[in-house]
Amino acid sequence: MALDAFALIFAMLALGLLFRRLHLLPENAGEVLNLVVLYVCLPAAVLLYAPRLRLEPALLAVAAVPWLLLAVVVPLVALLVRWLHLRRDEGAVLLLCLALGNTSFLGYPLVRALLGEEALPYAVVYDQFGAFLILSTFGLYVLARYGGDHEPGWRDMARRIVTFPPFLAMVFGLTLMPSDPPAWIAGGLQRLADALLPLVVLAIGLGLQLRLPLDELKPLAAGLVSKLLLLPLVAWGLVWLLGVQGTMRDAVVLESAMPPMVTAAALAISHRLAPRLAAALVGYGILLSLLSLPAWTAVLR
Repeated sequence: MALDAFALIFAMLALGLLFRRLHLLPENAGEVLNLVVLYVCLPAAVLLYAPRLRLEPALLAVAAVPWLLLAVVVPLVALLVRWLHLRRDEGAVLLLCLALGNTSFLGYPLVRALLGEEALPYAVVYDQFGAFLILSTFGLYVLARYGGDHEPGWRDMARRIVTFPPFLAMVFGLTLMPSDPPAWIAGGLQRLADALLPLVVLAIGLGLQLRLPLDELKPLAAGLVSKLLLLPLVAWGLVWLLGVQGTMRDAVVLESAMPPMVTAAALAISHRLAPRLAAALVGYGILLSLLSLPAWTAVLR
């Protein structure tokens, strides 16, 4: 399964790069694909796997790990800014891209491919109660503080949360969705969830930027080492302290090892916060994660 998934990733990345080079698709094709994923494929995956969750105290630990990592990221970035003499906007990009991983678009299909379907519900908890809520609160605060926007109020954050399609699917899946729906519903959701990986990777290929910002090489290297190596190591220690074991532990560590979130980088770029650095963190992070994620899986198992 993992080999099939990574072969598909490389093929769709290559197709995306080829389509962009040959101008075979409209300029906004990647944005359209991302919207399809956000409003169709991701909610389908959540509806399919959220009802399978067994409510247990250990799930609180799964949801807590991304928040505990955030508590590590803030002083870590402050240290990097001082140590590497980074600009203010570079520090803001590191705050966003280290705190927020690609835990849904890439996280769901890759956790499923590397660990199996039984690990996917834990990835959903990590993403929805961790990464998404961090983006909707801490992410908005960073953009407001460093990007010149007005500081978001609790109503802005609440509106963003309750209107996010995968979060609505999560609420429905945990309350009203049966764990064993009729075959025609389960089959349809499975097909939509299976489309998540190829559509996401094709969209990434259409927008992938690998221009090396030479004057920003230090924050780029520091960000990638921190996101792909250091933070997963911290997450591994946290789940050990919290008593999380087995597949749940592996899913948490693998989610923490995901490359920087595409949405976080896009928001930084739209606010003119070190746009080349943000794009490079996502582009190189995705490519390097194709090596680091299987390595983490091997280490965990």
